[in-house]
Amino acid sequence: MSLLVCGALAYDTLFSFHGRFDSQILPDQLHKISTTFLAPGMRREFGGMAGNIAYSLTLLGEKPIVMGVVGEDFEPYRQHLKRAGVDDRFIRLIRKQYTSQCFGIADKDGNQLMAFHPGAMDFATENHIADIPDPIELAILSPGGYKAFLQHSRELAEAGIPFIFDPGQELPLLSRDEIHQIVELASYVTINDYESELMRERAGLTVEDLRRKVKALVVTRGSKGAEVYVGDSIHLIPRVQMPVKPVDPMGCGDAFRAGLMYGISRGLDWRFTGRLANIIGAIKVTTPGCQNHHFGWDTLQALYRDAYHEDWPFDGAPA
Repeated sequence: MSLLVCGALAYDTLFSFHGRFDSQILPDQLHKISTTFLAPGMRREFGGMAGNIAYSLTLLGEKPIVMGVVGEDFEPYRQHLKRAGVDDRFIRLIRKQYTSQCFGIADKDGNQLMAFHPGAMDFATENHIADIPDPIELAILSPGGYKAFLQHSRELAEAGIPFIFDPGQELPLLSRDEIHQIVELASYVTINDYESELMRERAGLTVEDLRRKVKALVVTRGSKGAEVYVGDSIHLIPRVQMPVKPVDPMGCGDAFRAGLMYGISRGLDWRFTGRLANIIGAIKVTTPGCQNHHFGWDTLQALYRDAYHEDWPFDGAPA
């Protein structure tokens, strides 16, 4: 049985501006703004939620299937995923298109300006769940194109595949009825604290509403940890204090979701699953980029003992 990750694959190009944006942007001249930020720092990373989730799954020993669409510039990324152990058979190449691109610049105060080019993502509806012959144990539906989001939720449900609804930045694009439709089809929902408020405002769905509609609802709260709602139970997952200083929060939630998928697919109890996911997210924060972190089971066990003051509950990796 395989794990399926549906969503975006993208290149993230990030620039560092050593000054402050407000030193070059005149508030009363925004209607005719024209300025250039000198950015001595630049890095290009592999990103997109599907790629990020799949990468962390490979570190857990999985060989996840990724379904997404990419452009003609994708080959370096494809080789990276294949080296990691990702199954790339259903990553569709769209000719005469770029892979999705995110460009961002941050000033010394941490303010950010971002631009996103969807590129091949506009063709994501060309992928169909029925194209995958492998038996799928669990899927996660992460942002990868608005129309494809709706299509793949229906196709997963029709195929009888349990899936995690991970709306992310796609959430503002979904109507009230569409959000309700996907929640009704999903087995699990995972959102962050901001998205939980957005879910309430856009769809009238509170945390209490959501927990009654799915097998489990997971709400991540950044440095405050996470909450897992299962039936009438709430598992409070404390934060993980890493021995090194955080470097880059981008992709932390995706790493967390990899741990979530691992635990659900193995039938592990929710308390442990949430803690495992939290540790993986914390490890990611200590490295720049979304797919540059590394860990083994020895590292996870040590961090578990240090963070939660309990012995690792398994003899090695969870079965």
